[in-house]
Amino acid sequence: MFKLPEAWVWDFWTVDDGEQYHLFFLYASRALHDPHARHYRASVGHAVSSDLTNWERVTDALVRSDAPAFDDLATWTGSVVRHPDGRWFMFYTGSTLVPETGANRQSIGYAVSTDLYEWHKAPGPVLQADGEIYETYAPPPEGNWHDEAFRDPWVLRDPDGDGWHMLITARSASGPAGDPADRVDRGVVGHAWSADLETWELRPPLSSPGQGFGQLEVMQPFVVDGRQVLLFNCLVGDMPEAARSSGVTGGVWIAEAEGPLGPYDIAGAQVIEDPSLYVGKFVTDRETGETKFLAFVHDRDGAFVGEITDPYAVTWEGDRFALTPALTSVGSSGD
Repeated sequence: MFKLPEAWVWDFWTVDDGEQYHLFFLYASRALHDPHARHYRASVGHAVSSDLTNWERVTDALVRSDAPAFDDLATWTGSVVRHPDGRWFMFYTGSTLVPETGANRQSIGYAVSTDLYEWHKAPGPVLQADGEIYETYAPPPEGNWHDEAFRDPWVLRDPDGDGWHMLITARSASGPAGDPADRVDRGVVGHAWSADLETWELRPPLSSPGQGFGQLEVMQPFVVDGRQVLLFNCLVGDMPEAARSSGVTGGVWIAEAEGPLGPYDIAGAQVIEDPSLYVGKFVTDRETGETKFLAFVHDRDGAFVGEITDPYAVTWEGDRFALTPALTSVGSSGD
């Protein structure tokens, strides 16, 4: 288990350089007292491991920029890929407050490294919600969401070798209408494409609104035992009233898919069994080739926890997805 005595740890992403696993994670000081305040104080930390269990914390990867900047409030969740020329690209979410409305505007930028330890931000942002394909913030009563959701970039190579694709937590600019409760149901798999990782083209979403989710956070397409899935996250409070009243528990969700770029069965997604977990991630164990699952512990007995689990083994039980705690050695506290 990875935890810090002085800070909450939550969203994270990993990359394997062939010798070590690298864990990039959001963290904020517990001196804030209120865990909800962590979002506006988030930096990106970094730890390394040889076994996905024992982690050594190293120099932080990113901090927010000086104002004015698209990431002058906080740096949020992202992903890391390697360019064919050997450089590592970290795509991340930048958060800033819009003075006129006080809204939290989220945009996407990137930083570059040659060694995964020292990162240099590129001028940004490289992608923002456009108001035509993807919803931008509007204050009440016209607005129907609490911020400008456009974040959590997950970047992958095109399956046919044609450039790079980015999956984005976003909301459709069109979809269920009516009163604000109906308009909640606009969460989609946002999409962008790039030939070179530096210049990006915004494209229509890879899923449709009206599938039962206000947002699909921190997505990851993955093949588990030969079955293509899309992993995403949504708390019950960010689902339409019909879903909330049905008694469903939010958390980590898994949807069947035909390929990494869809189509995805979002409406038929199943929630992973432990509702205390959030932001699940699949990782391939380099030694065994097995798929492992990590997540952060969101809450326990009604209190926010903020620590990352040891890896779980994953299996299919028919059409149900199951987690089993893996046999591990004593994990690092991150000290």
